[in-house]
Amino acid sequence: MTPEARIGAAIVVLDRVLAGEPAERALTTWARASRFAGSRDRAAIRDHVYDVLRRRRSAQALSGQAEPTGRALMIGLLVAQGHDPATVFTGQGYGPAPLSDSERAALAAAPSAGDLPEAVALDVPDWLAGPLKARLGDDFGATMALMQTRAPVFLRVNAARLDRAGATAALAAEGIATLPSHLANGALEVTEGASRTRSAQSYLSGLVELQDAASQAAVESLPLAEGQRVLDYCAGGGGKVLAMAARCRGTWFAHDADPRRMADLPARAERAGVPVRRITTPEAAALGPFDLVLTDVPCTGTGTWRRTPEAKWTLTPARLAALVATQADILDRAGALVRPGGVLAYMTCSLLEAENGDQIAAYLARAPHYRLDRERRFGPLDGGDGFYLACLRRL
Repeated sequence: MTPEARIGAAIVVLDRVLAGEPAERALTTWARASRFAGSRDRAAIRDHVYDVLRRRRSAQALSGQAEPTGRALMIGLLVAQGHDPATVFTGQGYGPAPLSDSERAALAAAPSAGDLPEAVALDVPDWLAGPLKARLGDDFGATMALMQTRAPVFLRVNAARLDRAGATAALAAEGIATLPSHLANGALEVTEGASRTRSAQSYLSGLVELQDAASQAAVESLPLAEGQRVLDYCAGGGGKVLAMAARCRGTWFAHDADPRRMADLPARAERAGVPVRRITTPEAAALGPFDLVLTDVPCTGTGTWRRTPEAKWTLTPARLAALVATQADILDRAGALVRPGGVLAYMTCSLLEAENGDQIAAYLARAPHYRLDRERRFGPLDGGDGFYLACLRRL
């Protein structure tokens, strides 16, 4: 496919996203109907789509058009990147049709990037700008600007199998270049060959796992010790429990409100060489209490907007309120499963204080048998995703 054709395909996908279809599903649907597209074409189209979604608000403003369409957003993105849309929108090479007179007039009347209001220029929904400023302070602008860019790819070295130097050498032999991250002892940032990671033998054999560096740092901050009985209460795919199990020997349990999310965990655990037992909610109550219960709760994901930019535009105040209520319920349930002297760990990938410090303060107010032992916040300016950890000790 020509570069222009890839942009034309991205416009088609974006229109489906704007109609309410999740981006990954829209990309998959397009790829299945377009067998002529090679892997590089699909990767380029995906990059176009996600670049637009990260800058959806500013792209629309720079296009000068009142309503968002895939075509308008792509025009605006090209402007933001310093390109003349007229050189791409030519109708040649299966590319998008030439700019219409109305599109040219809209571009001529559009504000420049330097004249956009702050929230528009930084691609932040108006209702979230205040809470994010309150949390980030002077780092607000730089953090939101970083959210407009692509996220780095990080790997977690399976410390149960080898050290970081060994993993670096093994990956290099497969054409994947990495650098150590300062955030976590087992974190590697992929600098070349990221697209080959999932097919690399180092990954398939369980020497490394995909995991953000801030998430790894949060797990490394947990007070784990040999022989503990540990429950990952919101396990999902199991990344956190596998990371914990790589640190020391223990008895590891995984639970999720939707057990289907843990479907791949047995294979991942076998690949990593660590035993993890999946349990139901009644089994969690019967097998408790535990030395440590980790709750990596459902959240807004505001710390991961580089990876999931469409979540920025679909989040609503009502959805935030519902998530805060769910988080509180999980804390109440999980807190009952911790032995006296044990630890209840709470994690989010959110930058919003309503889901972090405020949530913990509210829990401690209604659970006086807990105290706050440690609290850590990570932001994109630290090198990874936005992440929060609080460790509560049961008295």
